[in-house]
Amino acid sequence: MKRLLQGGVLALVLAGVAACTTVGPDYALPKDSRFAQTQQQPVALDARGSSAVDAAHAAVAGRWWKLYDDARLDALVEQALQGNVELKVAAARLAQAQARYTQVLALGGVNGNVEAAAVRGRISAESLLQPEVLPVANFANASLSVSYQLDLFGKIRRAVEAASADAEAVQAASDLARISVAAAVVGAYAEICHGNHELAVARHSLELQQASRQVAARLHASGRGTVTAVKRAETQVATLQAALPLLQARKQAAAYELAELLGRTPDQVPAEALDCAEAPELKQPIPVGDGAALLRRRPDVRQVERELAAATAEIGVATAEMYPDVFIGGSIGANGLLDDFGKKVTQQFTFGPLLSWSIPGRGARARVRGASARADMMLAEFDRVVLQALRETQTILSSYAEDLRHVAALREARDRAEVAAADMRRLYQGGRVPYLASLDAERTLASTEASLAAAEAQVSKDQIRLFLALGGGWADQAAATSAGAAH
Repeated sequence: MKRLLQGGVLALVLAGVAACTTVGPDYALPKDSRFAQTQQQPVALDARGSSAVDAAHAAVAGRWWKLYDDARLDALVEQALQGNVELKVAAARLAQAQARYTQVLALGGVNGNVEAAAVRGRISAESLLQPEVLPVANFANASLSVSYQLDLFGKIRRAVEAASADAEAVQAASDLARISVAAAVVGAYAEICHGNHELAVARHSLELQQASRQVAARLHASGRGTVTAVKRAETQVATLQAALPLLQARKQAAAYELAELLGRTPDQVPAEALDCAEAPELKQPIPVGDGAALLRRRPDVRQVERELAAATAEIGVATAEMYPDVFIGGSIGANGLLDDFGKKVTQQFTFGPLLSWSIPGRGARARVRGASARADMMLAEFDRVVLQALRETQTILSSYAEDLRHVAALREARDRAEVAAADMRRLYQGGRVPYLASLDAERTLASTEASLAAAEAQVSKDQIRLFLALGGGWADQAAATSAGAAH
C-alpha cells in the first residue's frame, strides 16, 4: 500500500510538471515580416486615376461574379462549384487533413488495451531452472491495461498545433481552388460571349468588303475603275476571311474549357453559354479595399501563413523528442494454466509510471536545426507571397485603368470612323469622290470595330484577374481561417 501511495504522489507531481512545460517557440507573426508591416501601415491600392465608375475603395464582395447581374453566369458558376473535378480533389485533401488533425488530437489522453489468449504448448524447462522437460499443457492469458501519457514537454501539444495549422493551410488552398475555378468559369463564359461578338463584327466587315469588291469589279468592267482597285478589294476580303477561323478556334477553346470546369466532356457545353452574344458587364464599381484587408483575404497569403505556423510548431515537436516520454498506468489480468485460470495463483496487476527515453544524439539535434531552418524558409516564403500579392494587385489595377482608357479612345475613334464612312459613301454615291476613298473609309471602320471588340474582351479579362487578385470569393471563410494570423 505504501508503494501504491508513493506511485500516486509521483504521478500527481509529474502531472503538475506536465501542465506548465512546453518546449519550442510559441508562434507569433514576426514583427519585421512584410505582412506585419502592411498591417501597421496599410498599403493603399491605387487604380491610377480610373474613374469612380470603375473602382471604389470599399469591401470586396464575397461572390464577386454576382456583380455582373447575369443569371446564366451565376448558374454556370454554381454548377462548376458542384461538379468541378479539381474541387473534388481539394475537398478530399481537406477531409484528409482534418482526419489527420483528429488523429493527432487523440494521441494524448487515456489509452486502453485488452488482450486474451488460450494456447496449448510446453514451457521451456531451463527458463524455469528445471532439469526435466515439462509436460504439454493448456495455458490462458488475459489482461486489461490503461495508460495515460504525461505530455511533460509539450510534444503532443506542439503536434496538435502543427496539425491544426496544416489543416487550416489546406482549407486556404481549398478556398483558392474554389476562387480560381469561379474566375475561370467567368473568364471562359466571357470569352465565348466576346468571341461571338467579334465573329459578328468580323462577318459584318466581311459582308461590307464583299459588297465593295463587287462594286469595284463592276466599275472595272464598265471602264470606270482599275484592276488595282479590284485587287485591293479582293485582298481585303481574303484578309477578313482569314481572321474568321482564328476567332472561331478561340471561341471553341473557351467552350471546351468551360465544359471541363463544369466537370463535363467537350461535347456537353451548355447551349445557353454558346448562344451568348453580349458579354456580362459590371453594374457597379469594383470594390478594391486596401492593402491590409487584401492580405488578410487572399487565400494564398493565408495558406503560407498557416504553413509558417505549422513549421514553427514542428520545432517544438522536434525539441520535445529529445526528452523522455512518461506514461502512468496500470494493468490487471491473469496468466497461467487453463485449469487454474482466474484463481488467485494466476492473478497479476501492475501500477506506476513508465519512462521511455532515447538519449539524444547528433541526429536528434539535427532534426531540431532542420525544423528551425524550415521555419526560416517558410517566413521568407511568406514575405515573398505577400510582396507578390501586392505587386500583382497593383499591376492589374494599373493595367485595368489603362485598358479602360484604351477602350474609351477606341469607342471615340469608332464613332468618328462610322461618321466618316457614312459621309464617304454618300459622297461616292453622288459621284464627288472616287471609289477608293470610300473603300479606305470602310476599311478603317472595320479595323476600328475589330480593335474595339478585342479591347473590350481584354477589359473583361482584366476585371476577372483583378477580382482574383483581390481574393474575393469566400469572405466569411477567409475571416475565420485568417484568425490564426492574429494570434
